[in-house]
Amino acid sequence: MGDGAARDSARGKLLTIFCLLPAVACAPPKLLRIRPQGGRAGSSLGGGAHDAPRKAPAGSPAEIPSLLSCSNHWSTLPASFPPAQLLHPGDATYEEQAVRGVRHQAVQLACGNVVSPMVVFWSFTKLGSLVPRAVAISNGLEAKVEKAAAALGQVNLRNGTLELSNLQTAAQGRFMCQAMYEEDGEIKVGYFYIELVVLVPVPRPSLQLSDPSPAEGAPVTMTCTVKEGTPPVGFAWHRHTSREGTVAVVEGASGRLNLTAANRTHLGWYTCTARNEVNSQTSDQMYLDVVYGPDEPVISVEPFVVAQHGFTANEQEEVVMTCLAPSNPPSHYVWFYNSSQVYSGQKYVIAKISRTQTGTYTCLAQNTHLNTRAQSTIVLTVYYLPEGKPSCTPEPAANFRDVALQCSWPGGFPPARLQWGSGPAPGWVAGEASALARPGLTAGPVSLACTDVPKLVAERAEVSLFEGGEARLACALQGPHLGSEVFWYNNRRQVVRPDTVRYRLQQAGAWFNLTVRDTEWLRDSGTYQCAAVNAVGNASLPIRLHVKKYPRPPNVTISKLTYTRQRTQVQLVWETQGSGNLTGFVVQRQEAKKPSLDPARLAARAWETVASDIEPDIRDHRVGGLDPAVVYAFRILAVNHRTTGHPSEVKTPAEPPFNAYPAVLGAAAAGMLVAAVASLLAFQYIVRNRDNNPRLHDLLFGMPGPDAQEHISTPEDAEMAAGAVDGMDVEPGGTSPTFPSAGEASAECHPEPPATAQEAPPAPDPTADDPPVNVTITVTATS
Repeated sequence: MGDGAARDSARGKLLTIFCLLPAVACAPPKLLRIRPQGGRAGSSLGGGAHDAPRKAPAGSPAEIPSLLSCSNHWSTLPASFPPAQLLHPGDATYEEQAVRGVRHQAVQLACGNVVSPMVVFWSFTKLGSLVPRAVAISNGLEAKVEKAAAALGQVNLRNGTLELSNLQTAAQGRFMCQAMYEEDGEIKVGYFYIELVVLVPVPRPSLQLSDPSPAEGAPVTMTCTVKEGTPPVGFAWHRHTSREGTVAVVEGASGRLNLTAANRTHLGWYTCTARNEVNSQTSDQMYLDVVYGPDEPVISVEPFVVAQHGFTANEQEEVVMTCLAPSNPPSHYVWFYNSSQVYSGQKYVIAKISRTQTGTYTCLAQNTHLNTRAQSTIVLTVYYLPEGKPSCTPEPAANFRDVALQCSWPGGFPPARLQWGSGPAPGWVAGEASALARPGLTAGPVSLACTDVPKLVAERAEVSLFEGGEARLACALQGPHLGSEVFWYNNRRQVVRPDTVRYRLQQAGAWFNLTVRDTEWLRDSGTYQCAAVNAVGNASLPIRLHVKKYPRPPNVTISKLTYTRQRTQVQLVWETQGSGNLTGFVVQRQEAKKPSLDPARLAARAWETVASDIEPDIRDHRVGGLDPAVVYAFRILAVNHRTTGHPSEVKTPAEPPFNAYPAVLGAAAAGMLVAAVASLLAFQYIVRNRDNNPRLHDLLFGMPGPDAQEHISTPEDAEMAAGAVDGMDVEPGGTSPTFPSAGEASAECHPEPPATAQEAPPAPDPTADDPPVNVTITVTATS
């Protein structure tokens, strides 16, 4: 460029234009530098430095969008454009960046840092292609979007920024923004390349089991799959049981969970969670039911007394044998006594066992699904006392200087062991075979007592009461019980200690009482044991405690739930359905709508009791202290002591009715009633005063017809009618008044036919000056 051209460049502003070639990917854009009219350029595409600028043909638009096809068509430039020259590529701006968007969401693609571009053109090149496609163009005043760009999503171009709403997967590729903008008094061109990655969220996974009910030890494979999602997709496995809750499964780190040997610890509900960088989704629960067992049965005996070779029980006691063999599905139990089947079920009860029932008891557990079985055997020995009572015989000893007492009690199993209670008296020496000897015995009576295996008796073998009360269990020692100790065992076979808060121990002579306080149906029901132990043996006595729940009260239905005017109180009205006892009602509320909580947390919110002391005969209640900005849900439960009924349906309060409505209806009804009464009185007045208001009467009831005749029922009426006719003035050509015919009048007033009827006179002469008036008078004679 010459010196003159340099000076012209300093004085004028350079205008840079570019040619967009969307159909040619390999050819770089041609950059042109254009001076304003009147300036000079060192070189131009059209010729020398002094060539005149080319003129656009007549009728070509002077719009920026014409640049879309400017290649080799420079004649389409506006006439105001000066001669153009090549711009060095280094003068343009080039930027590249990567943007991530989520499918079906919105993403914005900025055209660099350009604030207010003069011209912006966006193009898109999909993956695997080299051909760019036009997307949108703007000249600073308006923007146009290509129809084919709808495959990318909802496209909008605002101030150079390309906005894609409802982003589609097809939008993944390379976007290019070409912008012409002004900076520091010069017009520049920028090329901004954006690599758009469309991220696809993962949907709800699908969970499949190779075998939902495998046998223990068999392999199981769980597969978690998602239909789509931008990789990498990670998986997490969880198991939920009622005992452990939700725990993470360590074995699963991918979409496949392999259990090489399933066992009973793998039982539970399984879920799979798939996640990527966009979101995470959890599958529906699927239950893994591992079939196993039965294991070797465990037999427990009540009362629990263990001997060297098995269990023992006293004759006439109730013996309960329970068999437990873990199995899935649950085992089927069969009991055998000395190899003979005697019972089918898990618990075998012998009400009063006898000595003949001593022997072996076998429990057989069967798993019908696996067709497997296991068994266990115990030996039960029944103890029984000898007949009668112990007998003692005095015998001389030491050459009749001493005396020996021999006590025996033959029979029974095991043989009775006799023991002198509380040690021998002073001066007595214990010897063998339960004998006592006293040296130098002198004359005088001696009283001795023998102790025995303790015997227990219960005041009541079964105690029943409703929950919430106190249950008193009592047992007593019978017979000789020197040195006997009594213990109580609760329904969990735990020793009841005196310092326990829930229990109270009392003793009155030979009676021992156990009081259970504040009883509960599930916690305190069961079998309690009264056990006695002394040096000879032990005994136990079962006492059953049955804590009953109060009957379920009737159901409740909310019939009315409305706000007050200030929305700080609600009025509830309800009804009961069905029969049943009840002691009161409970009103509960819950926030129905709270924007800060998601639906899952809202459903898990607990109900708040706002009224619990409502009498059983009350059917309405007002609840105050409400926040007017919060929508509440209410429900009502009937209560019978500690038993609550089914909650009513959940309802939200309604707005109070408009109170002016009944007043408007009352006013309208009163107005209609007043108008009807006034109208009736007016009609009655007009009818009674027809002579004073003939015109009003004729207007309301109509004029008499030409053939109408006045009814005359008496001779006085006929004379009055004749006088009235003589006094009437009838104009010529007029119509004479007519009256009802004789037949009509007689038919109306008298059922019998008329006695006489006068014929009408001859027609008057029309030429006469004063034509006569025709009057017909009907007279009815009555006897």
